Formats: sequence, C-alpha cells, structure tokens
Amino acid sequence: MSDNKNREEKSWGGLTDVPGILVGNAEDKSGRTGCTVILCPKGAVPGIVVSGGSPGTQNTDIIRPGTSEYPVYGVLLTGGSFFGLPASGGVMQWLVDHKIDDVPLVPAAVIFDLLYAKGSPPPDAAMAYDACQSATPGPIPEGNVGAGAGATIGKIYGIPMKGGLGTASIQIPGGPIVAALAIVNALGDIWNQGHIIAGALNCNGTFVNQTQLMMEGVPSPLYYNSTTIAVVATTERLSKAEANRVAQLADDGMARAISPNHTQWDGDTIYCLSLGSHTSNMSRDAVVTQVGTAAALVLEKAIIRGALAAQ
Repeated sequence: MSDNKNREEKSWGGLTDVPGILVGNAEDKSGRTGCTVILCPKGAVPGIVVSGGSPGTQNTDIIRPGTSEYPVYGVLLTGGSFFGLPASGGVMQWLVDHKIDDVPLVPAAVIFDLLYAKGSPPPDAAMAYDACQSATPGPIPEGNVGAGAGATIGKIYGIPMKGGLGTASIQIPGGPIVAALAIVNALGDIWNQGHIIAGALNCNGTFVNQTQLMMEGVPSPLYYNSTTIAVVATTERLSKAEANRVAQLADDGMARAISPNHTQWDGDTIYCLSLGSHTSNMSRDAVVTQVGTAAALVLEKAIIRGALAAQ
C-alpha cells in the first residue's frame, strides 16, 4: 500500500471521535473469537435497524420508537453466535461497579464465528468485563481484534477470507461529528468503488464474485451463517425516533459495501447512538437526512477498513 493510501486511510478517524464514547476489545487465548464493547458512561439516545434474515440480538425492542426513554450506557458486539449473548452481563456488571446505573440497558448483537473459532469457548461475562476495563476514548485498533477476531468474509462460493473490525468518522463542516464501527463478518463480498477488495476466493487466489455467480444460477455447495454488525454515533442531538431513522439510513452504507447483502444467512444489525448537544438551524427532516447520509458514508468506509485491516 502506498504512503498516499496510508494517509488516506488514517484520515478517516474512528468511533471515539464522538466525545463520550469509550471502546474496548478482548479476545480469547486462541485469538479466534472475542468481543467489542462501546461504552457511553453519560448515556446515549439509541436507535436500531435489523436487516439480516438470521439476527442474534438482545434488548432491541426497548430501543425502538414508542418505548420507554431509557438511555443506553453500553453496546456489546460479540462472537460466539447465540452463545455469546450472555457476555452482556459482564458489561452490565462493569457499569454497576462503576456506579453508572443500577440496572443498565446494554443492547447486544452477535456474529456467527463458530466455524472459525473451532471449539474455542464463546465470549463470556468475564471477557466482556475485561473489554470494558480496556475501553478508552483513544484510537481504536482495527482488524482481528475484539469481535473481529473470528470474522470471515465470502462464504457462499469459494474460499473465505478473514474479516475484522473497522471504524471511521467524519466532521460535517459547521455540523456534527458522525462515526461508525463495524464487525465485518459478511456472507457476501466487500466492494469498494465497483471492485471487490475482499471475499470468496478461487483456488488460484482470484475473487469469485459471488453476486455474479448467483445471478448465473450457479448452485452453492453450502451456506454458512454470517453477520455484519455495527454502531453509528453522532454528536447531533436526536430523539429516539430520529436515531432509529438514522440507523435505517446508515444501512445504505452496508448495502454499498457488501454484496450479496442482508441475506437469509446474515444477521446484519446497526445501532445508532446520539450523545451530543449539537443542534442545527435546519429543519429536523433535513438534520436527520444529513446525519443519516453521513452515517451511511462512514459505515461504508468502516466496513472497507475492517476488510483491509484483517490479518
């Protein structure tokens, strides 16, 4: 990769560019599964969109519009498939121990990494607690860290590649910061500007192009459960309904970066967190559209970065 490319990639920042967010990672000893925690000690207004056909989530209904206005204090992204969901108890315990909330709301989403984990124990509460202990507002490591430890890409046809954790942010001039973090464990290929950059491989190391083969009617020998899960965050002050709408708009970024996307074997889920006090003179519809468009942009970039950073 050229120096110019390195500078371009590094200029995109990360989720912790949104003040008030801490990110921590932990992996098991084998390095084949792990978890990532996003902490908001002062609370955040949440939103969510679940687009995949095989989601593995927890505490999603309570952050949809029309439900109680509980703030979110942390989000868990974890490996281990459904076996990883109990790890959210470690995040809750950390928040209680640090006197942030007595019964903290911690949504969680999982990726299916069991085939790559090869029998490694799934993330548990102790691992999630360790991830909380390591959480900082500083730069976020990318690649095979945290929940990205066991991530893989391209599993309909051919040989999968490694996936990982990616993150990106943008500052809208005169407006809010919008950022994203993604765990890239997609069934489909990862695309950037019309080209596949990661995905299923032929035996000679070239990309299969799974979308094309599917449209040609080529049967697949096997489908593996997958999932790309993500968090987008902003300093814009949003209501719960607006945060849910921003999460929906951010989904466009996932669709641009992954194909095929949101399949029946993916559990694609995006959380939105509004932490800031920034308010705009624009109409609320214009604000939501601007923030959602930015969220799609940084999520697309985070997915690309997660694929490129995989070891």
